[in-house]
Amino acid sequence: MKLANDAPIVAVPMCVKQIDGQNFHTVGEKYLTAVINGAGAYPLSFPALGPVLDPNALLDQVDGVLFTGSPSNVAVHHYDGAPDRPESPQDPGRDAITLPLIRAAIAREIPILCICRGFQELNVALGGTLDTQVHSADGRMDHRAPKGVPYEEMYGPRHKVTFSAGGQFARVLGKTETQVNSLHWQGIAKPAARIQAEGRADDGVIEAVSLKDFAGFCLGAQWHPEFKVTENPDSMALFKAFGAAARARRQHRVGSVAQVGAQRPGAAA
Repeated sequence: MKLANDAPIVAVPMCVKQIDGQNFHTVGEKYLTAVINGAGAYPLSFPALGPVLDPNALLDQVDGVLFTGSPSNVAVHHYDGAPDRPESPQDPGRDAITLPLIRAAIAREIPILCICRGFQELNVALGGTLDTQVHSADGRMDHRAPKGVPYEEMYGPRHKVTFSAGGQFARVLGKTETQVNSLHWQGIAKPAARIQAEGRADDGVIEAVSLKDFAGFCLGAQWHPEFKVTENPDSMALFKAFGAAARARRQHRVGSVAQVGAQRPGAAA
């Protein structure tokens, strides 16, 4: 897909990955292609360098933020959680930028879409807590990625999610249930006060959220709609809605910049 020159810009956080003893900042290609082919926007990746980056300086340049999934988990000290499993992968650099960035984006009503780790970051950033091992709780199914299967099967449909009638997910998708993939150890334990649970798996695990009393676009999905986005109508609907919100934001951002330029001394009449 070739993007228009005036397509919106969507920021996409990177994760820290060690290769040969060195830190590399990376982002999964499926998220970048989903921004392009699903949202019709330019992805702009930024490093997980924590407080080195000013969230508002970044947000000045973009029209939306996609908070991606990741192999790593949000550190438990951010939500006073119980000790995580010893082998739980961590990424303190990402925690240090994404959590304040979520709060700043919401304060400025910049569109955000949160997937898997991003879904969990949204809840933690706003004061909620996480269950670090969903599968171990009574009555819960195993939401972790299946082992020993091909990549395509790993991201295949695993279970149903039922959405609240009249909620934003039901409106965007035009339905009250869908089949989703499942590749997560963790999930929402206590929702933050502003979090509105809109979708649940049959075992009660929260799978889709929005924000209460919020005029902007802010949706979170615990599953992975970015995987082969163009082949799944529900995933396309979600990314298209995100892209539409980002385009509206771009019009506002570009218009504001043009207005400031016109007011500067010496600007052409």
